Amino acid sequence: MQMKPTQIQTPLLAGIYPQMAQKKYLQAKLTQFLREDKIQLWKPPYTDENKEVGLALKDLAKRYSNKLGCCEDEVEKIIEEIRCKAIERGTGNENYKTTGIATIEVFLPSRLKKDKKNILETRLHISGRDLRSKIAETFGFQENYIKIVINKKLLQLGKSLEEQGVTHNVKAMVLELKQSEEDVKKNSQEEEEKQSEAELKEKRIQRTKKGLEILAKRAEMVVDPETTPYLDIANQTGRSIRIPPSQKKALMLAMGYHEKGRAFLKRKEYGIALPCLLDADRYFCECSRELLDIVDNYAVLQLDIVWCYFSLEQLECLDDAEKKLNLAQKCLKNCYGENHQRLVHIKGNCGKEKVLFLRLYLLQGIRNYHSGNGEEAHEYLNKARLLFKELHIDPSKVHSLMQLGFTPQEARLALRACDGNVDHAAIHISNRREELAQMRQEEREKKRRRMENINSLKGMGYSARAARQALHQAGGNLDEALKILLSNPHMWWLNDTTPDPSSCRESPSQEGIDQLVYMGFDSAVAEAALRVFRGSVQLAAQTLAHHGGSLPPDLQLSEEDSSSTPSMSPSDSAGTSSASTDEDIETEAVNEILEDIPEHEEDYLDSTLEDEEIIIAEYLSYVENIKSATN
Repeated sequence: MQMKPTQIQTPLLAGIYPQMAQKKYLQAKLTQFLREDKIQLWKPPYTDENKEVGLALKDLAKRYSNKLGCCEDEVEKIIEEIRCKAIERGTGNENYKTTGIATIEVFLPSRLKKDKKNILETRLHISGRDLRSKIAETFGFQENYIKIVINKKLLQLGKSLEEQGVTHNVKAMVLELKQSEEDVKKNSQEEEEKQSEAELKEKRIQRTKKGLEILAKRAEMVVDPETTPYLDIANQTGRSIRIPPSQKKALMLAMGYHEKGRAFLKRKEYGIALPCLLDADRYFCECSRELLDIVDNYAVLQLDIVWCYFSLEQLECLDDAEKKLNLAQKCLKNCYGENHQRLVHIKGNCGKEKVLFLRLYLLQGIRNYHSGNGEEAHEYLNKARLLFKELHIDPSKVHSLMQLGFTPQEARLALRACDGNVDHAAIHISNRREELAQMRQEEREKKRRRMENINSLKGMGYSARAARQALHQAGGNLDEALKILLSNPHMWWLNDTTPDPSSCRESPSQEGIDQLVYMGFDSAVAEAALRVFRGSVQLAAQTLAHHGGSLPPDLQLSEEDSSSTPSMSPSDSAGTSSASTDEDIETEAVNEILEDIPEHEEDYLDSTLEDEEIIIAEYLSYVENIKSATN
């Protein structure tokens, strides 16, 4: 399922230096051994009564180093780090029980990462803003230019930590919008540029939220597609689909945040991308499980979130990376069918979607490596490598298709769909272009019929806005729309523009009253109806006829109200300048969202795979080093 226009590409993952990667693997592997052997490092004989290291730890390091084929000193050092962390955790637990002061492990941006653990102590009744201030002061950030992620959610500044589910021993990740003063030791002009850049990023985040809220609201309303930008949801072939009204707004916001997050991923702005992706995940969770099981968007989002954490070198903060990857795999299977049968039935091929599986296997390999599961990591990375070989495209073939007038993106997608056959790919692209042209023609014809129906209702005296609303409720059926308008005469006040108040004070013409009396209506009722409908004999006659010759109670005006209609108030025509400014802000926010939604409906499947190739080779080398060390 996609947005129209829609979708994205992969980000460049930040590589981890071999020494760091090896250390992470050894930490995970040694932690596994300690759990399997039920060894408690914080107790004797590994820790004495003064909490100092015991002699038995050296023997343990020797045993495990032989098992792993690693340097004994390195293994001993890592086991000692694990022991110290366990003691710290135990001390923190005791302190929390007696004082109520919680321990939070803070994960800093990769440029500030150090070997030591970053611990912050705090009470949980403080606000999110207070915690942000503490983190900024402790670790040298400018408070307004960082965001904090806890439990895969952005920290809300106005709520207490307890209200947000923050507990003792939780992990907090710092997203940096701007480097600290100490790290930007250049001239004042450059510092001002950095500050302006951070402020711009924050404004972009806020505009994203505003723009998506506006577009989601428009999705619930009836707007004129010719004059008002809005988002539509389409299936895998690009055709618009209907979504249950109860879920449409949540789904629209989820997909909107996802698209915006992808746009930031493309630009490698991971610190801004992650909040968007997490917001998308939150809104997707408001949709029914049945809906999530039949679309690939939710699966792709899980991959993008794990990918983003890895790009930020913060996989340790994502405790449920395995769960997210398993969920992505399950959703893709439900959506595409066993061995992709459903996908092949719909699209005729599954070559393009294999890019998602390559990314899935790669991330599963990386996660297993960092969890100390060398054999599983090798298995997944090898699957990713084989898929890469299958999906790799000869640049000369892309060039050949470009010579025929096709775009590089069209060429890559078509070549993967056609197993690299240039002639078949050219036919595939041409057929797809024809299908899209046919869909656009159908959309134009649908709009033409809709405008004819709107004009028919306008000819009866209704405003264009009222006509659109009624036709929307009637599913486009003109007769049903007219019945809706007659049954709900108050819809007549859905005006396109604010009416002139002076027109409401004019007394109905005698000619109009005589016409209604001639039709058989009471003179007083006729006058009242004409006053309500501002002299429109046609609307007055239709309404009176539909309601048995009388005005419905909700349309009857008292004497004080007789000089105005129910739709008007003294403030309706006020604040023109302010409204204009707000409209400009809304337009800017909406346009920024629309600019980041790609036109090609399969943009999210398009990748050169250059980044994936590098990372597959990098992690396979890590795994091979482990295998050679243990042999």
